[in-house]
Amino acid sequence: MVRDETPTYALVQERGVGAEDDYSSFFRAEFARVVRTSYLIVHDRQKAEDVAQEAFIQLLAHWNKVIRYDRPEAWVRRVAIRIATRAARRERLRPVLEEASDPPPPFVPQDIDLLNAVKQLPTQQRAAVALFYFEDRPLPEVAHILGCSHAAAKVHVFNARKRLAQLLGEEAADVDRL
Repeated sequence: MVRDETPTYALVQERGVGAEDDYSSFFRAEFARVVRTSYLIVHDRQKAEDVAQEAFIQLLAHWNKVIRYDRPEAWVRRVAIRIATRAARRERLRPVLEEASDPPPPFVPQDIDLLNAVKQLPTQQRAAVALFYFEDRPLPEVAHILGCSHAAAKVHVFNARKRLAQLLGEEAADVDRL
């Protein structure tokens, strides 16, 4: 058998077959969700997949510790959001010509105006919207994943809703209920 010399292969081999099975199951269950969350931050399918892959490589490196957490999926999302935020910040700082974008991923909402409005939100608000609305996570979990207080997460969601209402021409009164 040819031995794969990639760092990922070496990490899995260190942890044994059971760990590989657990990690593989976790990867299959969470990867697409992490890509979706990342996409809402970086706005590019390939970059979102790269972000998710990097987050899962970091997860594998810390697998024995992270698997014991109450919510290991929150850990990998927090890592992905940090990586995506850095990538989005780099993109914003680097002026680039308009490029043809990849076709939107299958999870994109039917309302393209909504997606375009979400893209205009600040990074933390985009992440909060992705977790709260697109992944249906409760505010305490959004706060945990974003690494902020419950109140701060609520403010991110509230401000995002208010800004989305402005961008979409909705009534602000409908937004004030959270």
